[in-house]
Amino acid sequence: MTAAIKIEGLSKKYVIGHQKQERYTALRDVMMHKMRGIGQRLRHPLSPNQEEINVEEFWALKDINLEIQQGDRVGIIGRNGAGKSTLLKVLSRITEPTSGSIRINGRVASLLEVGTGFHPELSGRENIYLNGAILGMHRAEIKRKFDEIVDFSGVEKFLDTPVKRYSSGMYVRLAFAVAAHLEPEILIVDEVLAVGDAQFQKKCLGKMEEVGKEGRTVLFVSHNMAAINSLCRKVVLLDTGHVVFDGSVSDGITRYYSEGSGASSVFRVEGDQVIGDQNAELIGACIKDSMGNITVEIDITEPCEFEMSYRVNEGWVGDVVVPGFHVYTAEGSCAFIVSPLKDGATEPGEYLAVYKIPACFLNDGGYSVGVALTTYLNDTYHDHFFEQHALTFNTRDPMSGDSRRPGYTGKIPGAVRPKLQWKIDKINA
Repeated sequence: MTAAIKIEGLSKKYVIGHQKQERYTALRDVMMHKMRGIGQRLRHPLSPNQEEINVEEFWALKDINLEIQQGDRVGIIGRNGAGKSTLLKVLSRITEPTSGSIRINGRVASLLEVGTGFHPELSGRENIYLNGAILGMHRAEIKRKFDEIVDFSGVEKFLDTPVKRYSSGMYVRLAFAVAAHLEPEILIVDEVLAVGDAQFQKKCLGKMEEVGKEGRTVLFVSHNMAAINSLCRKVVLLDTGHVVFDGSVSDGITRYYSEGSGASSVFRVEGDQVIGDQNAELIGACIKDSMGNITVEIDITEPCEFEMSYRVNEGWVGDVVVPGFHVYTAEGSCAFIVSPLKDGATEPGEYLAVYKIPACFLNDGGYSVGVALTTYLNDTYHDHFFEQHALTFNTRDPMSGDSRRPGYTGKIPGAVRPKLQWKIDKINA
């Protein structure tokens, strides 16, 4: 089989400067500091700059060796800062590598971030033809695909509007439609699809699967393990710029969670960030073990707790505000959803919702937890927020006691494996 991409010894280094600065500096101090620096350079033109700058080397990628075959659908996974986006930028020729070599067989179409690849002053129509030309396609080829692109993107009404006036969702829909329909041999897609709505994401995944079945190569970066599991044939797991796994999807996702690459048992809303709406906001969430300690690993024979704190704002008028936890397996499928049937917030204030999971309920492996706050009104509902993968944790089977039947040490399938009451009677002599 022909290799679509062959990477040997690829490394990418960035040089980062850290300027020593006080946490708070008045405008007067800044002006005095600048004037002092100008005066010093006038007196001593050859003297070095006296501002204290510490230079640090940061290796975003380090000695990457990969071979991706033609027609492969490959998921690139890893925690934030692992090097996923940098790898795609190098493959897309946006960033030059520091060392190593890359051999690519075929035309590459990339969708890496909102704003990449389009000229903001040109209309949607003009950008379709521009991108096709960049891919080396003739005008007749682009024209043949034009109607499909417009129909897929759903931006027909704004086709002759400069794309700088598009919303981020419109921008991504058109960019993906162009990248997928202009028949590149290699399609590279970053997490940017998260900008689109759920229906469009499903549409994109279907198109990428279709592209793969046509024998073209797809590289897909995502934190959505359900999307990775449904689309990809293999997984590459990155950690601190290194490839730590290259193999099957199920094994790669399991390792992603089990080694803590994705494990985060605390979620906090930082700084000016707001998760929610004008009525209610998320404050934070965490996972605790049976002793009340925050943890990323749970013994399945012991109970644990999910906690979520949230704020109902002043001026809120409506029905009961109900918290909910959505629990997903490592492969991304929903294991179960829980929310109180009667309790909830009925007035402004800060609240703490705690859900207790009994011992001998979860299976061993990895899980993620989404946190939601919802108001139900008659036959409709409104989500104030839904942070889908706010928390992740691993579960451990001690292989003793109540965890399993003695004598069996193999894998037990299933999203959960609750310990239930049995009654077995002999009904004949």
